[in-house]
Amino acid sequence: MMHSLPQGYTAVVFGASGAIGGALLQHLQADPRCGMALGVSRSGSAGSLSCDLTQEDSLKACAQQLSAQLAPHGPLQLVLDATGALTIHGRGPEKKLDDLNEEALVNALRVNAIGPALLLKHMVPLLATGQRVIWGKLSARVGSIEDNHKGGWYGYRSAKAALNMLLQSAAIEVARKRPLAVLAALQPGTVRSPLSQPFVGQQALDPADSARGLLQALDGLQPSGRAHFVDYTGAPIPW
Repeated sequence: MMHSLPQGYTAVVFGASGAIGGALLQHLQADPRCGMALGVSRSGSAGSLSCDLTQEDSLKACAQQLSAQLAPHGPLQLVLDATGALTIHGRGPEKKLDDLNEEALVNALRVNAIGPALLLKHMVPLLATGQRVIWGKLSARVGSIEDNHKGGWYGYRSAKAALNMLLQSAAIEVARKRPLAVLAALQPGTVRSPLSQPFVGQQALDPADSARGLLQALDGLQPSGRAHFVDYTGAPIPW
């Protein structure tokens, strides 16, 4: 349960058709303290709203639809953005400089940084004011500049690092009108999912365990006027 949010809180999960996004939505829908939990996915599957992260007009339309659905329940207290992609159009992470491709780099930024930033632009106005609100965005430990010890994965690392900076800037701005807001970049752990399947074995986390940890971590974070960067156990990660 999300104890730090008010009874009957409203929530939305973007990327609800993914492994982690779906697990997050299931946890929220099972939380007796949650008044409404909506899912949004690109396909609009499983009864969720549809939204294309790479098309700003789609994000704007989705915000309008959400606003209409939320009207009887009040503004949002919790937004979870579980979107992202490691392999795009069949191209996986680069292992060396010779693998760099201009189109692939642009696509990595568009999906993993630009889209989530535009999502913030259109969805932050739906957040409640005068009370605690939480925005959690799946990032990745490989987006940490300080923690990069192996190199490689140029596009994905760079996109996640850019995402983290966008979240940090947004946190500073959001706090001016919503001083009780918490914005966080989240490392979900290595989770069994279509995204990670080509790169990990069976030792990976179950999505439900990752989702549970992420929600507990978010529940314990305090507003500071800055963004947090934490893993699913709540441990901080260097930017």
